[in-house]
Amino acid sequence: MSKIGLIIGREVRAKLSNKTFIVMTLLAPLLTVGFLGLMIYLSASEKTEQKVLVLDESHLFENQLPPNDYIKFSYAKGKLDDAVKQLIDNDYTCLLWVAPNLVDGGAGTTTLRYKKSPGFGFQTYLKSQMEKILYEERLRANNIDPNIIHNAKQNVKLITEKVADNGSIKDDSSFSQIGFVPGVLMFAFVMIYGMMVFRSVMEEKTNRIVEVIISSVRPFELMMGKIIGVAFVGLLQFIAMGLISMLLYSVLSVFFLKEINKNLELFTQQKELVNKHGTNIDLSKLQNFDEQKETLDLVAKIQNINFVKVFVFFILYFVGGYLFYSSILAAIGSAVDSEADSQQFMFPVMLPQLAGYFLAIKSLMSPDSPALFWGSMIPFTSPIVMMTRIAGDVPYWQIIVSLVILYSSFVGMAWLAAKIYRTGVLMYGKKTSWRELGKWLFYRN
Repeated sequence: MSKIGLIIGREVRAKLSNKTFIVMTLLAPLLTVGFLGLMIYLSASEKTEQKVLVLDESHLFENQLPPNDYIKFSYAKGKLDDAVKQLIDNDYTCLLWVAPNLVDGGAGTTTLRYKKSPGFGFQTYLKSQMEKILYEERLRANNIDPNIIHNAKQNVKLITEKVADNGSIKDDSSFSQIGFVPGVLMFAFVMIYGMMVFRSVMEEKTNRIVEVIISSVRPFELMMGKIIGVAFVGLLQFIAMGLISMLLYSVLSVFFLKEINKNLELFTQQKELVNKHGTNIDLSKLQNFDEQKETLDLVAKIQNINFVKVFVFFILYFVGGYLFYSSILAAIGSAVDSEADSQQFMFPVMLPQLAGYFLAIKSLMSPDSPALFWGSMIPFTSPIVMMTRIAGDVPYWQIIVSLVILYSSFVGMAWLAAKIYRTGVLMYGKKTSWRELGKWLFYRN
């Protein structure tokens, strides 16, 4: 056991002293949170103030385009050249020109000229409002009151509630779609750290360093020392990246999500008042959140997720999945002399991982599929598939059974991998086949 400890220490020191490892530990959270911040910034930057000069020669949109908090419309008369001059000489940001033959379907009859390129959000808003006005105009042309059509439309808000076996009802706030994210991360992390073991074994074999090491320790001790050492490094890196990401996300929330959280708190308070007082409350005094309902509902669902539970089980499944697959990859690394020779063995290893990935995608469409249950029990796919379910209401007995199967399978897989490792690590200059691996598995000392 002391020899395994020495090997673990050697692997940990080697990885922690690697500059690339340190840089990625710091850079990965910055890139992740930075990307999120960039998306929020770009989304917010779409709502830059727009002062639109409209020259409407069709007379369909005059004083009809509705302004909002960041878009203002002014209407011009006369010729297009005069309107262009107004755009240049004044503080208008763009000019919308509508030709008289728009209704007749004339090509290129609507043009937006601008000083600075308008955002996609502004273009979408402008297009949708013009289409709405044209739609209502066609209804009137056919003697149909647009108000009848408008009043006939009714949005439906579907509230999902889960009924427990004891009859209790609770909001379905699990937001199971978020399970896809830890599932994909599990797929990536297990393979990344598993490949670290694979390359470490193969490099020591290629450099003939392993011959010296084997003279002092048994092959099984060497293999387990590498696997556990990289696992320890992976946990340290994962925890460090998690803490840095949380810190950066907290800073990001202060600057970008403060208003959304404030609106969510007010929205929740208003819902409680309506539920308590019903029709006796003056609805006109409540703030209108119609445009923000979907966003606020999404934020509320995310906040209700038990992230501590997700994080704890992510660690447990990461360790179990890594140990299981790293045993296989260590055996493959000992049996080949180069990565090119390992391709025939890598595909069968990747196949169940890919199957787990596709089951994770299936969880978005059918969270209660029997295939997901069995995928979360089979050790080849359980780290990925169970993490897609863990954000939801998964019974704890299923999680415990899945973990017991996963860790028990690691013990069996490590025993089989050791049989290949002890022979393959000293084999040189010969391409290993599946038949050769089979012989090593059944070889007895």
